[in-house]
Amino acid sequence: MLGQVTWVKEAMFVGEAGSGNSVVMEAGETNNGIRPMEMILLGVGGCSSVDVVSILQKARQDVLGCHVELKGHRPDAVPAPFEKIEMEFVVRGRNIKESQVARAVELSADKYCSASIMLGKAGIEIVHSYRIEEV
Repeated sequence: MLGQVTWVKEAMFVGEAGSGNSVVMEAGETNNGIRPMEMILLGVGGCSSVDVVSILQKARQDVLGCHVELKGHRPDAVPAPFEKIEMEFVVRGRNIKESQVARAVELSADKYCSASIMLGKAGIEIVHSYRIEEV
């Protein structure tokens, strides 16, 4: 995996992945881009969400929507690494089996999501939960 981060101005940078996709990052007061720690939080949410949706689809669940609500806990100090990340998956669909959602979240957390497994091995507490919204 390759990437490059280029300074644009002030506290603004553009990150470009080897895939050719890019993102604007910003660490100052102007709020012109996503902050690097937000990228990590969203990255772990995206990684896990891909797993959960894929596992539910393979289990033939009628999933119509899925999102994960994320809450990252950091100390009020410098540096301020994540100490805990809470992830609540909200799965929308018809006749979704709770056991399948629980299994999908558990498999992502324990076996498939490289991002959450990596952060967990770094000592970050990661809490997973879910709720089902019947449509």
